[in-house]
Amino acid sequence: MKKYLPIILTLSIVKLIIQWLGNRNYGFHRDELLHLSVSEHLDWGFMEFPPFIGLVGKMSYWIFDYSLLGVRFFPTLAGIGILIFCCLIAKELGGKSKAIMLSGICIMAFLPFYRNHTLFQPVAFDQLFWTLGFYFIIKFINSKNNKFLILLGITLGLGLMNKYTILIWVFGLFIGLFFYQKGNLFKNKWLYLSASLSVLIFLPNIIWQAQNDFPLVRHLHALNDSQLDAINPMEFALEQLNFPFTLIISLIGLVALIIDKNLKKYRIIGIASIVIFCTMWLLNSKAYYVFAIYPVLFASGAVKIESLLSKKPVWVYVIAIVTLVPSIYFIPKLTPLLPIEKYVAYSQLEERNGRIELTGDYADMFGWEEQVNLVDSVYQSLSPEEKNNCVLWAENYGEAGALKILGKKHNLPNPISRHGSFWTWGFGNKDADVWISLGNEKPSVEYVFEEVELVKIITHKYAIGEENDIPLYICRKPKIDIEKWWEDYEEHIFD
Repeated sequence: MKKYLPIILTLSIVKLIIQWLGNRNYGFHRDELLHLSVSEHLDWGFMEFPPFIGLVGKMSYWIFDYSLLGVRFFPTLAGIGILIFCCLIAKELGGKSKAIMLSGICIMAFLPFYRNHTLFQPVAFDQLFWTLGFYFIIKFINSKNNKFLILLGITLGLGLMNKYTILIWVFGLFIGLFFYQKGNLFKNKWLYLSASLSVLIFLPNIIWQAQNDFPLVRHLHALNDSQLDAINPMEFALEQLNFPFTLIISLIGLVALIIDKNLKKYRIIGIASIVIFCTMWLLNSKAYYVFAIYPVLFASGAVKIESLLSKKPVWVYVIAIVTLVPSIYFIPKLTPLLPIEKYVAYSQLEERNGRIELTGDYADMFGWEEQVNLVDSVYQSLSPEEKNNCVLWAENYGEAGALKILGKKHNLPNPISRHGSFWTWGFGNKDADVWISLGNEKPSVEYVFEEVELVKIITHKYAIGEENDIPLYICRKPKIDIEKWWEDYEEHIFD
């Protein structure tokens, strides 16, 4: 193993540098603001996702405070872990130095990972847990050591506490196990101990879901109605074609796992991958959900390519170069390496009516500081008595997250919002004298208050469309029962 460390270490350092340079630019994404907000309300679950991301957010705060670079260090660390374990899987599958190098290059060349390993979201950790799970299964196959089944159980339990999509990984693995030694592994008590350990780790979230009337179900319905229903089923497959060189290597790996005599004992991995892909496709999932199976396929593909080219090893380097080089140009589109002005020029974007339309992820990193600064200026204009009886009411979780996280440096009071998990944290002071409303439209505020004063319509050159031209109001004299108004909105918190 020592002779392969320089390869793995070099690739890991290069990935770290690229991600690090991107992590420091622009601002927090709206999802990052939500994930940091839930870290201040640690629980065994949240309305939108399991609790793992909240715990990591709390760790980030303890170590780095709310530093953009510090917060994004954790998904980057997960990405480096994926690269390392991809290389280790290649070694376990019988690969030598060139296979290990090529598997790591595939991680470097797979463009979506730059986005996934930049943003502080559950996605990067989900991909890490999937990769770890495959690694432990392969280690068990090679060693027959039951400790790897226990490690698999721990990985699965933590994965469930991070993102529920790992259940599809479990389903794929379950089907794959029937193709390993004719299903004899189902007779191994350690497999059931492993499964029990997973359930034990996951149990607090199950209990939390039950105590809160299973918000997961409501969230899935809302997600299906607002996003998944609109997805063309062909988009799921066509999205995979956007990355042809890494796709070819992964397909070589998949075929090798199924039919290659040297890899036949790992057929379970190939079967599981097919089942996972087909299940996600049938469920009309987002394309990026399935990216977590690629690291193990990159590893098996690299091993097969190294074997096929054993007599002409220089061609492995050629394949590595051809795989990596075309991706380099596009990296700034996935992680913000370039200052915004240079990115605009690089992407050949044009300004229209004082606005430049960025891609969704980048646009979602702009405008929050300006919103918070404006709210702060209004808040500071209040009398001391009004400040003590003031509520900040944000329309959505992005605006609320910005006020909660970025507002700390201004000592702003905690905001309220009826969106997602923020709804569960309550309406604050229902008898407040002053409400500062951010993002709520005029009919919404006039329904609640007798006195409504428009302070400003907030615009931003780069912000996403829904955060441009949003109103900021000062409101007084509620004319409805705030508590009932809040409770009645429960069915709409995912709208």
